[in-house]
Amino acid sequence: MKLAAHGEGRGKMVYWNLFLGFFRIGLLGYGGGPTMIPLVHAEAVQKYQWMTDDEFTDVLAMGNALPGPIATKMAGYIGYKVKGYLGAFIAIAAMVIPVLVGMILLLGLIYKLKDSGIVGGMTHGIQPVIGVMMAVMAYDFFKKAWQSWVKSKTLAWTLISIIALVLLNLNPGLLIGIALAYAFTESTYLANKKKRNQQQRDADRGFSA
Repeated sequence: MKLAAHGEGRGKMVYWNLFLGFFRIGLLGYGGGPTMIPLVHAEAVQKYQWMTDDEFTDVLAMGNALPGPIATKMAGYIGYKVKGYLGAFIAIAAMVIPVLVGMILLLGLIYKLKDSGIVGGMTHGIQPVIGVMMAVMAYDFFKKAWQSWVKSKTLAWTLISIIALVLLNLNPGLLIGIALAYAFTESTYLANKKKRNQQQRDADRGFSA
């Protein structure tokens, strides 16, 4: 009985952690969208360890390739991974509902302060912090790719991404879709090639015997 009660308590704590983690993300995620990604990484990977860096990278790539807000997609997936459908509901609700209620309740004040110099100063002050957070996460992703993938391909895709996003102003979702299609095609080709080589080696050993 004590063990069951202890396990039930731990299960409830996970739900509470899901709520707290994504509530903080929704509350502090200025600007939404990509600016929330470093916060999601800090909560899901570093603080609670609900997933690894590699899993987070995969989820981020797939989330960007699919339509809809990236933050809510990641909240839903991570919540579902941790505690199923109820976990997904808690994670999304914790991120969206408190901020939405706050905006509705403070709508008049927000409208009055939208042109305030104080609010403008706060906005300008937080932007460099967000930029640094995203740059640090981008560096971590690049370092992992450099260590685990072909270095020439890592450099090539980095250059392609800079040209596509900065010079050509390509939609990031489209670029991610192209990269995923390339990765799928390459991995499928290499897997089939490895399988054919293994079959050839097996056939050669059978012939020799």
